Amino acid sequence: MTADPDPPLTAAMLRRALVVGAQRVVAGREHLNRINVFPVADGDTGNNLAFTFGALLNGALAVRRDHLGEMLLAIGEEAIDGARGNSGAILAQFLHGVAEDARRCKALDATGLAAAVGNGARQARGALANPVEGTMLSVMDRFAEALRACTVVGEGSPRMAFLGAMAEARRALADTTAQMSVLQRAGVVDAGARGFVDLLEGIAEYAEAGQRVAPAQVVGPVPSAPASHGAEEAIDPSCRWCTECLLIGEALDRRRVGAALEALGADSVVLAGGATRLRVHAHVGAPQALFDACAGFGAVEGMKADDMLLQARSVASGSAVAVATDSAADLPAAIVERHGLHVVPVRVNVGGCDYLDKVGLATSDFYRRMEQARELPRTSQPPPGDFRRVFDFLAAHHAEVVYVGLSGAVSGTLQSAEHAAARVATGGIRVFDSLNAAGGQALLAWRAAELAEAGQGAEAILLELERLRPITPTWAMARDITHAVRGGRIPAWAAPAVRWTGLTPVARIRPDGRLAIAGGLFAKARAPEAFAAYVARRAAGATGDWPGPWRAIIGHCDARAGGERMLDALQRRLDLVDPWLVETGPALGAHAGRGTLVVSLQPFARGDRG
Repeated sequence: MTADPDPPLTAAMLRRALVVGAQRVVAGREHLNRINVFPVADGDTGNNLAFTFGALLNGALAVRRDHLGEMLLAIGEEAIDGARGNSGAILAQFLHGVAEDARRCKALDATGLAAAVGNGARQARGALANPVEGTMLSVMDRFAEALRACTVVGEGSPRMAFLGAMAEARRALADTTAQMSVLQRAGVVDAGARGFVDLLEGIAEYAEAGQRVAPAQVVGPVPSAPASHGAEEAIDPSCRWCTECLLIGEALDRRRVGAALEALGADSVVLAGGATRLRVHAHVGAPQALFDACAGFGAVEGMKADDMLLQARSVASGSAVAVATDSAADLPAAIVERHGLHVVPVRVNVGGCDYLDKVGLATSDFYRRMEQARELPRTSQPPPGDFRRVFDFLAAHHAEVVYVGLSGAVSGTLQSAEHAAARVATGGIRVFDSLNAAGGQALLAWRAAELAEAGQGAEAILLELERLRPITPTWAMARDITHAVRGGRIPAWAAPAVRWTGLTPVARIRPDGRLAIAGGLFAKARAPEAFAAYVARRAAGATGDWPGPWRAIIGHCDARAGGERMLDALQRRLDLVDPWLVETGPALGAHAGRGTLVVSLQPFARGDRG
């Protein structure tokens, strides 16, 4: 757009205008997070829109094109692929609808622009199973209608028509407060609608100032207290997971997909896209049920699930430091809930299907499917985007974040987290290599969360983790080391040695973070008790000559009875404080195999309880 009121809108003009608009949304992300109260007050609307626009700024908007329609198609498709959250999915469908109408246009006059925006607004509304007034949908509708009206009364250029319609978009935004009681109580406008108007405001700035447009600034006053106060009570526990995926197929029917999700009892359903690609967003109680339902229509990619209850508690906590880990840590669910730990799921492939560890696939289901699968299950580190989503959210609500990661010596998970942490604009993400896994990693994350609750800063927490890391040992007793040998975790020579001697092998995570054979037990029927005796004899030496008491996490790979016997025998030999028996997840179980028992200890001073 230029100062000349007459020329049509070209690809070059629109690209530059959208860049300015997108940058404005990204700059205002914190404000949007703070006023986010609908559909749930989880404080991430700004992050979701910033992520969605960030994908465009680094993708389709970074490429110069001469054909406006082709550029809009690229933007629409990339928005569907990169959309995050309810607001991001709605915005993606709006852009997809604009592109659908203007796909053959090399440039747009005012009438063509109004038609494309009108189609975008209709498509955005059609993406929701239950559209609600007072959201960005209302603002899109009124902006589109005002744009059409400007062309009717003779506003000849796209620039003048757009600027003329902006006043109605601003009024529509202000009206959202009165349209929903939850916005009235909080004294804010709808966050998604504010984000859409931020986009329009940036475009309008470019339309008026051209290349002289000033850098984007945060828009509007930030509430003195988080608008998410009391958010936890507003979240339906039966639909606590904000779940998304990208569905790819042929002749995808949004109505049929929507009906399948409705049958699951899904809430806040948004289906953005077209016949070959759909961005699916919904709030559900069981993320895997949504992924399975979508798999009936096509290929499922880009799975993610965020616990909105946990997010709401994190926002309300006011803690200066948030603690995150990954699902390789065998944390008891009660500890995760008690201390508000954020867990990034490892990816698991079993039976040819991909799952999110402990979110999309329960650990018990993993072992059942592992038993039925023809091939060994595979695990892979979360992609940097999974960490980035969690880090972005936490950095928006806490001054510092400490991530306690799976040993970098055995997995790329830590490197994935480091990659993501380096790209969080606010900084403050501290990545700590546990040099451990399973219960050992969990004990370190647990202690970090306690210290954060007690008001310790990230530096103090990391110093304590450094002290505890070499004295938080983890041992594993495997009934069958075939999986570990085939997976490369145990050397090939160990398998025949175990068969010849009749030993039940014991492995330990070494100080460098790698798993190695540490010994063996001549015990079969009473192997759990023998393993407990083995650990008890070594506990003091492995924990820096600590005489006790200890915290302990005992893990089992589909062997609860053995785990219970192990715990009972260990309690008779050691002074254990608050010990836990958990099912060891796929990060270790996929390599150790069913029947494996794992034990981790950590020195515990009576005054250490958080």
